[in-house]
Amino acid sequence: MTDNVMTRERPDVGSYDDIVAAAQRTTGLTDFGGTAHEEGLRVLADDLASPEAGLTPRGNYFHRSEVKSALVGVLLTHAAFQRFPQHAEVPIERPIFVMGLPRTGTTALHRLLHADPSAQGLEMWLTQYPQPRPPRDTWDDDPIFAAMQQGFAAHHVESPDYMGIHYMDATTVEECWRLLRQTGKSNSYESLARVPRYAEWLARQDWTDAYARHRRNLQLVGLNDPEKRWVLKNPSHMTALDALMTVYPDALVVYTHRDPVVCIASSCSLSAETTVGHSTTYDAAAIGRTQLDLWSRSYHAYHDARPAYVDEQVADVAFRDLVTDPIGTVRGIYEHFGLELTPEALAAVEEIDREQKQGGKAPSHRYDLADYGLTEDDVRKAFDR
Repeated sequence: MTDNVMTRERPDVGSYDDIVAAAQRTTGLTDFGGTAHEEGLRVLADDLASPEAGLTPRGNYFHRSEVKSALVGVLLTHAAFQRFPQHAEVPIERPIFVMGLPRTGTTALHRLLHADPSAQGLEMWLTQYPQPRPPRDTWDDDPIFAAMQQGFAAHHVESPDYMGIHYMDATTVEECWRLLRQTGKSNSYESLARVPRYAEWLARQDWTDAYARHRRNLQLVGLNDPEKRWVLKNPSHMTALDALMTVYPDALVVYTHRDPVVCIASSCSLSAETTVGHSTTYDAAAIGRTQLDLWSRSYHAYHDARPAYVDEQVADVAFRDLVTDPIGTVRGIYEHFGLELTPEALAAVEEIDREQKQGGKAPSHRYDLADYGLTEDDVRKAFDR
């Protein structure tokens, strides 16, 4: 469900309308079910096509595919909403949202919490193409799943360093920003390209409609598992805590803490590794400025909103504690929220913890603020409250 995967290059991104037509050809669908996605994705496409973005042929291909993927997601989920109207009755009770600055351990913690057999999360392939989650033993026969697994296998070979920074494949539970982008809202785009007009547009938006669609998607994906608690993760939830809590008033928030100096250096490195060869203008210095601005704004937005919510709904986790005692950290979260950590769940969490400490999923990441034109003082000032 992408453009010519053999070349992975394009002479341009193409217009928004051109990408819409491509998404419609790919899916055979034309009904988006509304226009909530259009304004943001149109601004984004125009920004990506501008000289300021400086995209290379490789960057054109990548970013066109990202916009197209968002549009494909809108088309497919609207069709699925129509096909499975009973999704609207699926309950979502006390979902867990893991959030915090990038590189604060959110990925590892998310996977530990998801290990509980009574939990469910968004597997990578279902974040991109939501549908009622099929039985696990049928996934390999699904052409979308198989194509995504093949793509990740190739990526592992092409970019082994990236897999050390953030391992993923089609089966892993992933961030839910791909659901939010169905309304054109995602700050992930600022971490991938120089898109100042889109960033300015996004900063003015109310995200409530994005979370309302996010919830409908969860109801759809979880249609066959209504009894399981959702465990979700995305650093950008910091940006819109009030909107999230409006849609999910009983949400349980797990907020991870780490020195922002380390977080920004690490997030710059991840952004650089993700976008290598994509742009002549989104260079190391631009990445540094963008990451510092994006995540300091998100950080302050979260901490400005946080006092409105009771402590019983928010569990704070120090990165150091997560690293030194991951099982104890999970126990503490369960106790804070009054959840039962059954022997079966504990055994599953311990197994995931062992897996995360070995093999291809073991963390391996080197970074330095100076590589991105930043100093420790820059970061301290940006995050000072």
